[in-house]
Amino acid sequence: MAQILADRRDIDFVLHEQLGVESLAKDERFADFNRKAIDLIVSEARNLAMKEILPTQVDGDRIGARFEAGKVTVPESYHKAWKALRDGEWMAMNEDPEVGGQGMPRVVANAASEYLMAAGVAFLMHSGLTHGAGKLIETFGNDKQKKLFLKKLYSGQWAGTMLLTEPDAGSDVGALTTTATPNGDGTYSIVGNKIFISGGEHDMTENIIHPVLARIEGAPAGTGGISLFLVPKIWVNDDGSLGEPNDIVCTGIEEKMGIHGNATCALSLGSKGKCRGTLLGEANKGMSAMFLMMNDARLMVGNQGMTLASAAYMYALNYARTRIQGRSLLKMRDKNAPAIPIIQHPDVRRMLLTMKVYVEALRSLSYYIAYCNDRVALAADPEEKDRFQGLIDFLIPITKGFGTERSFDVCSTAMQVYGGYGYIRDYPVEQLLRDVRISAIYEGTNGIQALDLLGRKLGQNGGKPIRDLFEEIHATLTAARGVDRTAPLAEKMEPLVLRLEEVARHMGVTAMYGDLLNAAAHAHPFMMACGEVVTGWMALWRAQIAAEALGKGAKDKDAAFYEGQIKSAEFFAQTLLPVAMGHLEAILSGSTTANDILEDSFGGK
Repeated sequence: MAQILADRRDIDFVLHEQLGVESLAKDERFADFNRKAIDLIVSEARNLAMKEILPTQVDGDRIGARFEAGKVTVPESYHKAWKALRDGEWMAMNEDPEVGGQGMPRVVANAASEYLMAAGVAFLMHSGLTHGAGKLIETFGNDKQKKLFLKKLYSGQWAGTMLLTEPDAGSDVGALTTTATPNGDGTYSIVGNKIFISGGEHDMTENIIHPVLARIEGAPAGTGGISLFLVPKIWVNDDGSLGEPNDIVCTGIEEKMGIHGNATCALSLGSKGKCRGTLLGEANKGMSAMFLMMNDARLMVGNQGMTLASAAYMYALNYARTRIQGRSLLKMRDKNAPAIPIIQHPDVRRMLLTMKVYVEALRSLSYYIAYCNDRVALAADPEEKDRFQGLIDFLIPITKGFGTERSFDVCSTAMQVYGGYGYIRDYPVEQLLRDVRISAIYEGTNGIQALDLLGRKLGQNGGKPIRDLFEEIHATLTAARGVDRTAPLAEKMEPLVLRLEEVARHMGVTAMYGDLLNAAAHAHPFMMACGEVVTGWMALWRAQIAAEALGKGAKDKDAAFYEGQIKSAEFFAQTLLPVAMGHLEAILSGSTTANDILEDSFGGK
């Protein structure tokens, strides 16, 4: 079967026609990244993905990470792929070359990462977490920590993780019990147990650097007393050489539904009293520091969902074009009528078009957030910087929460397109469905994303981020009204946007002055409704660009693509928009049933 992980034409459309990312090259910082360079980077990422990383997908699933006597081994293809990532300097694409990065715009790195993640998401998790650990050190580390760790993480010589979760402190991080005791020499003795640690132990690198949340003895209870520590698997001497193994023991790995190639570890720290670490950043401010990595991780998880959904759609589309099954409905009585590809059956077309809308919209959203990050980095005006940062902050829980749930839906629909073949291991969508399921759970469950959107982001800076988002959406509505093909779609879209504005005000008032529990019960539907509106916005934005290109006489090879963009927006407006509007009406109904029902009324006794 053809291995097409992502639609390159669509990637180019988002980069160059929707976002115009080559304009970033006008700034000296990104002067080397013109269109030719950008296209070359994406092509090289695709080649790397197909040749080196794709073999890790099946190996990771069927061989998996294996645990024995405190050690974890990964498939041999992982070692080969890790070397390829290192040799090509792909670990820190958007970071400063002075600290080991390539200095490229984040949106370009995002496009390259799409191919890499789609080829082997369990493998790429190691790279993403390593980059995240490096970013923490770059941002909060002292000069010594940067000298010892930063380049070795960004180069992939060493790997990194994130140690938050404990057996009795999962989503409630403030309940953690891991302790840190000063040793008097600038180090701390760390004692505790961490669970669900992705990539917490493996044999791909000579060292693994663990950012660890712990509480210094005597610190306040709750999140306000948590500090962040840098705890290497093997102690690093002042000259950068490796010393003795630190007192960190992997006590087991989880047997999971998917992402088998990435070990989910239980780690014991200091069971022999010899686990040492150094304070990263300021004491008692570990959570605020860790949120930097967590926000990037949540974006990464949203991107994971999108990339797997993209791969599932590409597989299902190719299968539907080549699978011959049944006669045309218009010729059912003609026994001599030839069998046709299943893509010609109306229900299959409905499924494919639903998948297409969400995959393309989620790609645009992912790239748009990355582009906003670049605009933050380049902005000289504080107001402009704050505006783009506010948009990023508001969209993070949407791309992580809504995006991963719709990505799961896409992968499930891909299996449905295959029929019974999709349910067996001979075809790739079975694994994609299992692998994508975790994306709605880790880095903060989607229920937590919804509460973050309601409790933090909705009222952030007096509500300015959501107002700025609506301003961006209304600008697209205005532009679309000026194009004949998209004007009717804008008219259909506007009532949904206005209704969401009303719902957002309702949710904010209810949460702050009304019934907080009722607002919390509607937080997830609100997040999903925001996601539907953003999906419609992206689809309309795409259609408006496509309609303008067709009006200017697009080349034949592009005409079908542009028509597809308009059809996607039409499908959203005519089929998905009414459903989204129904969800908004349900929120405004103010139903209290979820909180009113007695616990015993759930049954089960």
